[in-house]
Amino acid sequence: MVYPVSDLNKSLPFVVGRRPRIGLLGGSFNPAHIGHLHISRLALKLLSLDELWWLVSPQNPLKGTNDMASVNERLLGARSLIKGRKIWPTNLESTFGTNYTIDTISTLKNKFPQARFVWLIGADNLSQISSWKKWASIFETVPVAVFARPNYALQALNSIAAKRFSKKRINQYQATALADLKPPVWTYLKTPMSFISATSIRNSN
Repeated sequence: MVYPVSDLNKSLPFVVGRRPRIGLLGGSFNPAHIGHLHISRLALKLLSLDELWWLVSPQNPLKGTNDMASVNERLLGARSLIKGRKIWPTNLESTFGTNYTIDTISTLKNKFPQARFVWLIGADNLSQISSWKKWASIFETVPVAVFARPNYALQALNSIAAKRFSKKRINQYQATALADLKPPVWTYLKTPMSFISATSIRNSN
């Protein structure tokens, strides 16, 4: 099942006294795996999120297409992992026609003005996010939560992005308030790590 924008709008949780907090996890999900679930469950808990949306990318501009499954296959694979209703695999980037993170985030904020979004990335992405289109605008548009990844801590925390926004970083023990803070603001979460990757899964098949 794929969730269109209209259904997601109806699904936004009603929270007394504040706007709903929505985590955004983008990626190829080629395939989706328990590592994605691991980060998602941690995010729901540590960031006090009401929901988390997986944004299954039609095509990552920084990745090749040789071993990329179709969007529908990747969506079905993502959906097969989900139990409960707090994590939603979506094809919103295909619906919006956006290829770049900043464009997706800007469109989401326009489509869902009542939501407070948090962008979730791994430390591996923080280490090279400065190569993304308008990467600084991502930090200036939404709060960002960075999750520890094996062997990337030193590289990530010494990256161009980490240094540029060093004064905007909050302690991970303040992360429950991240969604309600005005960007630019980000946190680095030193959490239990999953060593599973989509690449290793594809290579083992």
